[in-house]
Amino acid sequence: MKLTAVSQRVDVYPGRQETRDALDRLLTEFLLQASLLSVPVPSSLGERLGEWLDRIRPEMIVLSGGNDLGEDPQRDAVEWVLLEHAYMHAVPVLGICRGMQMMAHFAGVALRPVVGHIRTRHLVHGKICAEVNSYHAYSLQACPNGYEVLARSIDGEIEAIRHRVLPWEGWMWHPEREQPFVARDVERLIALTGLQSL
Repeated sequence: MKLTAVSQRVDVYPGRQETRDALDRLLTEFLLQASLLSVPVPSSLGERLGEWLDRIRPEMIVLSGGNDLGEDPQRDAVEWVLLEHAYMHAVPVLGICRGMQMMAHFAGVALRPVVGHIRTRHLVHGKICAEVNSYHAYSLQACPNGYEVLARSIDGEIEAIRHRVLPWEGWMWHPEREQPFVARDVERLIALTGLQSL
C-alpha cells in the first residue's frame, strides 16, 4: 500500500460554529482499488505543512473535489504546497474536479464559468472516450503549458489533462461517485502510481 496524501473539502456549519475538513468515504474506497492508503491532509496546518509532509512522506497526492477555488484560502494554500512538494519530489498527482482546476491554476491557467456541467452526465472524447459524471461550474480557459489534453466534452471543454513529464493527471469527473467504480479509472490510477503511461 502506498501512503497517499488526500486534500479535503471544507464544510462550514455556522449553527455549530464549526468548520470541518471532509473526505468522502467512497474516495478512500476508490483509492484502495489501486492499493493507495489515504492520509487526509488537514486544511489548517498552515506553515507546519512542510513538516507534516516530511513525516508522512506521501508516495502519491490526490487533490479531491469540492469547494471552488477561492472559497477557502486555507485549502487553496494547502493544495498549492502539496503541488510544490509533488513537483520537487516527482510524486504522482491525481487532481479530481476542483483538483484538476488547482493543477491548472498552479500552472498559471485561469478558469471560466461553464454552463451545463453541473449534476449531469456527458460524453468525453480524445485519448479517453467515455460517459462521465459532471459536477463543476468552472472550466479551464486553456490547456496548461507542459500538459496535454486527454479528453474534451462534446461542447469543447477540457475534461482531462496529463503532464508531459511529471506523473500528474487531472480528471473533471468524480471516479468515486461511480458505483461500481469504472475499471478504466482504476486502471489509469494504477498506471499513474506505477509511473506508466496509458
